[in-house]
Amino acid sequence: MHALHSPKQNHLLDALPEADYSRIQDTLEYISMPLGQALYESGGHLKHVYFPTTAIVSLLYVLESGASAEIAVVGNEGILGVSLFMGGETTPSRAVVQSAGYGYRMRSSLLKLEFNRAGPMMQLLLRYTQALITQMAQTAVCNRHHSIEQQLCRWLLLSLDRLSSDDLDMTQELIANMLGVRREGVTEAAGKLQRAGLIEYSRGHIHVLDRPKLEKRVCECYQVVKTEFDRLLPEMHRHHQ
Repeated sequence: MHALHSPKQNHLLDALPEADYSRIQDTLEYISMPLGQALYESGGHLKHVYFPTTAIVSLLYVLESGASAEIAVVGNEGILGVSLFMGGETTPSRAVVQSAGYGYRMRSSLLKLEFNRAGPMMQLLLRYTQALITQMAQTAVCNRHHSIEQQLCRWLLLSLDRLSSDDLDMTQELIANMLGVRREGVTEAAGKLQRAGLIEYSRGHIHVLDRPKLEKRVCECYQVVKTEFDRLLPEMHRHHQ
């Protein structure tokens, strides 16, 4: 295993009891997740599941017109490929790396074996899936009812929770694609946050200067999602205080 990288940097894997973790450790393959890489295409067969460690992956729904909107973000707290163990085998969404980094992948057949043991791995995966459904539902409501500025704050905070620093490498164009809004709207919202001293933005790099103020400015959607993750996955929360 790589000295600087460990599957335990993924909170789901880290929350497994030692016996379960050691059983699957050798089936985890360390991989690079470059910006913009598609891990899954809509309708594609799921050959692997992915456990990000330092990358963040966006689940997107793409319309026939080519327009897209993000339905959830997955980072070091989770897994990509829940439809596999929910019995679906394929998924209508795309999974695209929105923040470059690393992670681990496991063959789908092996994860199914683990899931079917009906032990700690199954419990964790089902709880994670419930938290993910909450995030998807809240994202839909937020995109419909809250301002672009509030959506941007929510998106920044959810991303920060999945990174080890206050820096995000992300273009406004990509953010606009994620939020399903016009780029001008993102430019205006990011400008407001910059003028208020909450973020610094330049050439696709966002540095968060004042997280508490960002949390004051965000709609309730962020806290609802965070509370649900903490409630459903207390083992993970305890490990990563």
